Amino acid sequence: MTVQVWSNVAVAVESAKSASQTISGITKANPAVATYVGTDPSNGDYILISALGMTQVDGRIFRVANVNAGSNTLELEGCDSTAFDTFTSGGMEIITFGTSLTVATNVSASGGDFQMIDVTTIHDDIQKQIPGNASPVSFSMDCQWQPDDAGLVALKAASDNKDQLGVRITFANGYKYLVTGYIGCTLSPGGSAQQVVTTPVVITAYGRPTTYAT
Repeated sequence: MTVQVWSNVAVAVESAKSASQTISGITKANPAVATYVGTDPSNGDYILISALGMTQVDGRIFRVANVNAGSNTLELEGCDSTAFDTFTSGGMEIITFGTSLTVATNVSASGGDFQMIDVTTIHDDIQKQIPGNASPVSFSMDCQWQPDDAGLVALKAASDNKDQLGVRITFANGYKYLVTGYIGCTLSPGGSAQQVVTTPVVITAYGRPTTYAT
């Protein structure tokens, strides 16, 4: 068992996003294979997927693997789409994580709870429920109040413009957690007497998160 510690953790914030390219299909396979139109991405690139039909990949960030420039296909690394819904249309954007957030002091996560749907009939003698939609995952971070920190500047700009922003958290052993979402960041200073001045940041996921072991 590998125990993770909130130490030597790197938080990278999206610094650029390419123009959207059409995806004409995503297979139901392990791993999922996407057929795209336009510029070839590189292996190791991160892409944000928008999709109709295959809702399980909509709003998610994936790492690109096994690009085949001849057939314009790529693998969504680590994505087993075998049981997903059928893809109808969509696109992808290449994300660059070129900005570092270096002032976070703590992180807490919430959300992800499933709304249970009651399917009990008059014939049942116990209540039956099935899982419905999950609530969005939300991350709250306290950061040292440094208005010139590049990461805070990027988060504040996304918050002001109501833009989605990709965030990548990399742990000391290489584990990665990727999510894109809407940002709450006012850069308002807070804290107590004789304590470090802090400012809160909230990231509310728009799609499902993605994790990688390397």
